[in-house]
Amino acid sequence: MGATIEQEKSGIWVMRVSGALRKEELDAVQASCCKVLGPDENARVLVVIEDDFCGWVGTEVWNDMTFFMQHGDRIEKIALVGNPKWEERMLMFSGAGLRRAPVRYFTPEQLAAARDWVR
Repeated sequence: MGATIEQEKSGIWVMRVSGALRKEELDAVQASCCKVLGPDENARVLVVIEDDFCGWVGTEVWNDMTFFMQHGDRIEKIALVGNPKWEERMLMFSGAGLRRAPVRYFTPEQLAAARDWVR
């Protein structure tokens, strides 16, 4: 599967991306998170980019901004953890600099620091 998400006891949402990510997988992950969040709750997100991640695929419309426009302000922080080769594209894909929430990239060796930062 290209994307999974779960909420930890700490309240952090951990999303894992692997293999080839399809838009419908990302949409499903986002929808499942929105179902659990209360109307006044916000999310802190830790995205773990697995070693086998190879990018985005499919003919879907990746520039669909619906989720960003409807729920983007409900995200307090995003920590991205992965191979440095994905840093620029993942920061762009996550909307770093366009959203209110700070977004920061970490290497796999910095996973603990990413967890601390996103809290």
